[in-house]
Amino acid sequence: MKRKIILLLSVLMAIFAVGCRGSQKTSTKTDDYKIGIITGTVSQGEEEYQAAQKMLETYGPEKIVTATYPDNFATETEATIAQVVGLASDPAVKAIVFVQSVPGAAAAIDKVRETREDMLFINGVVAEDPATIASKADICLLVDEIAMGTSVVEQAARQGATTFVHISFARHLSYATIAARREKFIETCENLGIEYVEATAPDPTGDAGVSGAQQWIIENVPEYVKQYGPNTAFFSTNCAMQEPLIRTIAEQKAIFPQQCCPSPYHGYPAAMGIDVAGHEGDVDYMLDAIKDKVAEYGNSGRMSTWSVPVNMLMVESGVRYAIEFCEGRTDGRVDEKVLFDIFNEVAGGEEVAVDKYVDEANGKLENFYLLLCPFQDF
Repeated sequence: MKRKIILLLSVLMAIFAVGCRGSQKTSTKTDDYKIGIITGTVSQGEEEYQAAQKMLETYGPEKIVTATYPDNFATETEATIAQVVGLASDPAVKAIVFVQSVPGAAAAIDKVRETREDMLFINGVVAEDPATIASKADICLLVDEIAMGTSVVEQAARQGATTFVHISFARHLSYATIAARREKFIETCENLGIEYVEATAPDPTGDAGVSGAQQWIIENVPEYVKQYGPNTAFFSTNCAMQEPLIRTIAEQKAIFPQQCCPSPYHGYPAAMGIDVAGHEGDVDYMLDAIKDKVAEYGNSGRMSTWSVPVNMLMVESGVRYAIEFCEGRTDGRVDEKVLFDIFNEVAGGEEVAVDKYVDEANGKLENFYLLLCPFQDF
C-alpha cells in the first residue's frame, strides 16, 4: 500500500512539473540550446550590433553566441557564409537570428541546411530577392519599405517639404524592395505636388569606402539646399550615411523625415553629440535628448524618426521568438500570434503594424513580414 501511495505521489508531481514548465517563460536548463546572432560590425550597423550584445548580456554566453559579417559584405560573401556556418557548427545552436540579412544570407542558409535541416532561421533587414530568401528562411523581417514610399513623403509634406531628394546608388537600387519604394516615392511626390530629385552617392562598399560616402553627404547636401531651398527633405538608403546626413540637415535647417532604418539610435546620437553612457536602451531619454538638440539647431518640427528602434526590434524579437520555439511554446516553426505579441512587447506597448510582402511572380509570401511604426517628431 505504501509503495502504491509513493508511486501515485510521484506521478502527480511529474504531471505538476510538466504543467509548470508549460507556463514558464524561461528555461530551467542552461545547456539545452543556444541561439546564434549574426550582425554587421559597428561601422556598418551599430544598432543591430549593440542589440546583439544586449541579448548576450541578458541571456548569457550559455544561451547566446554572436558573430559579425565583414564590412565589405558585397564582395566577401564567402566570409559571410563562413561566419554563419561557424555558428551552426555548434550542435547546441538551434536557431540563428540574422540582421542585417545581407547578400550571401540565402547561400549561407543553404550551406547550413546541408547538415542542419532543423535550424530555425529568422532573417531581418532582408537585402536579397524576397521570394528567394522567404523560400529558405523560416521568418523574414523588413521595415515596410513599400509603405514607406508613401508614409515618408507624407511625413515630409507635413514638415513643409516642397522638394524630396532620394540619395542612393546602383547596388541598393537593384534590391527589389528599395526599387519598389523608390517608385512609390516618385508617385507620392507627384500626388502631393512635391518635386522629386534623384541623387547618386558613392557606394560605401566601393573604392571610396564609408568615409568617401560620408564626405559626399557633407559636401553635396548643402548644395541641394542652396539650389532647392531649406524646405528640401532628404532620404538616404544607406546606414553609414545617416550620421553626416542628420548633422548636415540640422545645420542647413532642412527636413529629415526618417532614416533608412528608422530609430532614435540610428545616426542621431553621434550626429547630435548625445552621450548615451548610462542610458543604453532608454528610449524615452534618447527621444527627449534628440528633441532638445534639434531645438538648439533651431530646426524643431522638421526632423523625425520612429519611436521604436526597428533593427533592435528585429534582433530582440528574433531572439525572444527563438527562445519560445526552442522551449516548445510555438505552434510550429512560424506562430504569428506569438511573433506579433513579441513585436508589441519589445516595442514597449507601441502597436507595430504588420503586413506581408507581395511578390509580383509568387504572390503573397506568408513568412515575410513587413513592419511599420508611428513617427516621432522632434
